This record gives sequence, structure tokens and C-alpha cells, in this order.
Amino acid sequence: MHADIVDLRQFYHSRLGRFAEQSISMALSSVWARLPEERLVGLGYAVPYLDRFRADTERTFAFMPAGQGAVNWPVAELSATALVFDEELPLPDSSVDRVLMVHSLEFAENPRETMKELWRVLAPGGRLVIVVPNRRGVWARMEHTPFGSGRPYSRGQLTALLRETNFTPGASADALFFPPSKLKMVLKLRSAFERIGRSLWPVFSGVIIVEAQKRLYQGLPVAARASRRVFVPVLAPHGVPTTRETALRRARPIDL
Repeated sequence: MHADIVDLRQFYHSRLGRFAEQSISMALSSVWARLPEERLVGLGYAVPYLDRFRADTERTFAFMPAGQGAVNWPVAELSATALVFDEELPLPDSSVDRVLMVHSLEFAENPRETMKELWRVLAPGGRLVIVVPNRRGVWARMEHTPFGSGRPYSRGQLTALLRETNFTPGASADALFFPPSKLKMVLKLRSAFERIGRSLWPVFSGVIIVEAQKRLYQGLPVAARASRRVFVPVLAPHGVPTTRETALRRARPIDL
């Protein structure tokens, strides 16, 4: 089950969320250089981090899963947001250069199918960066942040998944060494926690960040897939009463 878009926005607008964004952004900058004239797609809820990269890109899109919901981005500009099903992205083959996954893989219904779809849309030599909760970390055990939901990964599990889906793992980093506490005293000490954590307990970071490159010398088995679901938008005017059964039927995805 995906995290809700409202909860994600509220978290990143909170003090704890802003500090978490700073920690992850610093780690991202160590594994991902500038993107001169490349096409970048953020999958999941990556908008807090896309702003740092899009100035150098040819174009940047924010793809948000249908189960999560979407918000308009960038603010006060033409929208570059799309509501998608992560196993069937609305892109042609080999059409993007980079993909950034945040709050995405841990919620994927079928992680292997999602990774195969990303392999399809990435250009030859394209790169992927994944940010996932660390199953050994404290953040994966606290439900008051988005990193406490979904399926956390170990570095070994993430590496194995990448290799199974024809990606070559490359550089990696860790972030969120400070506790996910809302106490001001703890947050004031976050810089010390981050500095000491990288030296003394790197395996207990809150998130794992791994970069991978699309591998070309092996092929993926081709199998015809029929779309399994279609999400139907519900437009109901305010003040019009509906029965509970009707509302549920409108919100339910249609199985094909």
C-alpha cells in the first residue's frame, strides 16, 4: 500500500522532514553528478529532490503512482507531473537518461516488474538512483515518517534485485543517521549524529542510496502483458449524497 500524498507533503513541510531532505540530498550529491542536458524522471514522491537537479536537465518529469496520488509540480509553472502505474510507464523505449526513485520501490506491488519497466524506458547507458529505507535502521521502525511504511531493504537485497533485472550496481551512500525524533534538542544535534554515524554505525543508516546503470549485454525475456487495472477518476460535485456502496464502486480499480 502506497503512502498517501497528503501525508508525504505534510512530512516534508515539517521541521523533521526538512532536515531529512537535507541529509538525503547531501548523500545524493555524492553519488550523482550534474545532469547536463539529460532527461530526468522522478518516480514516487521525488519532488523535494528534483528541484536540485532540474536546472541542468533538458527536461524533468515527476511520475507519481496512482495508489499514492499526485500534486502539481513545479509550483507556479506548467505542470510536469503525471499519475502513473509503475509497471506501465507512459514512455517509449529508451526515452530517458536518468531515473530517481524515492518513496517508490518499497511500495511497489511487484518490484521486479517495476524494475524491468524502468530498464525499458532508460536509454542505453542510462542510470538509476534508488532511495529506500534501510531495514536495519531506526527510521524503518517508526511509522510517523514515510520511511516507516512499505518494505525496507538491506543493501544485499537491493543489489540482488538490481542484478536480477539487468542493472549494474555502482556508487552508494547512506543518510539519516540522526533519530527520527521531533524533539528540538535531538534535532539540534542532528549534524553531530550524521557525522558520527557515518564513521561508527554506517550499517544503521535510515536510508540506503544506490546508483545503478542499465546493462545491455544481457536481454530481458519478452512476455506479453495485459494491463491489470485501470484507475478511473471520480468526479462528484460537493453536496450530492451518495451511498457507501456507490462510492466504493467508483473508487475501486477495474480489473481487466
